[in-house]
Amino acid sequence: MLSCRRSLLSQTITRKTKNKPKNKTNVKTHKNVSRTRDFIPKNMHLEDNEEVGFNLKSSAPSHSHGVQPLGNLYFNPGAINSRNIGLGNLQILSDELVLEILGLLEGTQLGVLATVSKSFYVFTSHEPLWRNLVLDNLKGRFFYNRSWKVTCISTFHPSFDVSRSARSSGLRVRDFYSDYLFQSWLCANLEMKPEWLERDNIIRKRGISVDDFLTNFEEPNKPVLLEGCLDNWDALGKWDRDYLLNLCGDAQFAVGPVKMRLDDYFSYADQVKEERPLYLFDPKFAEKIPTLGSEYDVPVYFREDLFSVLGNRRPDYRWIIIGPAGSGSSFHIDPNSTSAWNAVIRGSKKWILFPPDVVPPGVHPSPDGAEVACPVSIIEWFMNFYDATKDWKKRPIECICKAGEVIFVPNGWWHLVINLEESVAITQNYVSRTISGERLIRMLATEVEMRRNLLNVLDFLKKPNASELVSGTTDRINLYENFRNAIEASFPGTIDGLRLKAKQKKMSFWDSVTDSKVGAFKFSF
Repeated sequence: MLSCRRSLLSQTITRKTKNKPKNKTNVKTHKNVSRTRDFIPKNMHLEDNEEVGFNLKSSAPSHSHGVQPLGNLYFNPGAINSRNIGLGNLQILSDELVLEILGLLEGTQLGVLATVSKSFYVFTSHEPLWRNLVLDNLKGRFFYNRSWKVTCISTFHPSFDVSRSARSSGLRVRDFYSDYLFQSWLCANLEMKPEWLERDNIIRKRGISVDDFLTNFEEPNKPVLLEGCLDNWDALGKWDRDYLLNLCGDAQFAVGPVKMRLDDYFSYADQVKEERPLYLFDPKFAEKIPTLGSEYDVPVYFREDLFSVLGNRRPDYRWIIIGPAGSGSSFHIDPNSTSAWNAVIRGSKKWILFPPDVVPPGVHPSPDGAEVACPVSIIEWFMNFYDATKDWKKRPIECICKAGEVIFVPNGWWHLVINLEESVAITQNYVSRTISGERLIRMLATEVEMRRNLLNVLDFLKKPNASELVSGTTDRINLYENFRNAIEASFPGTIDGLRLKAKQKKMSFWDSVTDSKVGAFKFSF
């Protein structure tokens, strides 16, 4: 079991065990470009008699090669970091750069390099290297077997005795210190702290009318958790593992960059312990298995969708989502300036949402919005930044969404989601609309709802770099023209009318009292 001394620069890590004393592990990571700059929260101070920190999962193994955080080196004066000895002249390179170089090699080359030194053995055993080899070369045609390294070897070299390899894979290297390698293991094996789950400040509603939802949540662009609107779904009672496996058979679903059969994915999910578990997120599930599409209904609050005017040309808009505990989505804004709803059918999810004008801490979007730099894993964000949000004037909206509940995510809101247990969910993105009747008259009078949704989406699709921002369609360049033309055909004059109203609303006092044609004042008191 990995045992680390207390460090003034580290956190206390506690492993939960039954009838055994708690073991403490200290953690600190250095600054690097691919992870957050300060792995240990700045506002955390430890006293000698404090029992604070993080809990390891009860099933968490010790680091398979005995890698320790770099801070421990300073409490072992006689030790020399074997990382540096084994790398030779390459020791001047950062751990990330070493792994970037190793990522250019094939599996056989990694195996040969592992025999050069104990240091190279540890680096070449880094699981993400083997994960990339499997995903890049097999495209989902694999059966996960205990680890990515074993999976790769057993697939490409079936004659090799992987059981012998598994027995030797526990080789422990003495005095090997690396923040980067230790942190990757740590994030894969930490439990969610209770205080990360306590805050629940979202508005919850049950049985509200559509008009109440539109007036109080969609129009003001506010999140809400809706209870009871899945009670009539067949999926809620049926979609357990056995049912899904029997129904889906050999159908393949999108899992990260590959496609997998559901039985292979569940086998992977049962075994894996990694920092970023693969997430089943498939936009064509209803086409592949029509029964899945027939066993849920869009909640009444979200049935009006302007993108539906595009018919089969519309961007991807609905997904089935399946993932083990720890899987999820780091901070992002939903595609194409749409709003979304997410319904949990099995399991539970922790949500954190920030309004459009508040960029979450640790998240750095590019000026054009095409890219977002954020921590490598969701757990890493919680460890580094979650506590800081407690003191913010604009605190995030948080909740745990359980089976049978639906969360409404307004357009433009940043959100992070992590599965607290194995979960199955349905989500859809949409652009709200009103076709006719009293609500159309009222909406055109106030322009709030449709202007926010329709004009925002049109402006988004028309951006100069829209081809980089638009997602879920193969025709990114023409999506704006296609969508605008379809709206004009279905709702003639709507776009021009809304733009005129939006322009009038933005006029200053002097603009409003000045006749633009003759330059004279036109007071109307």
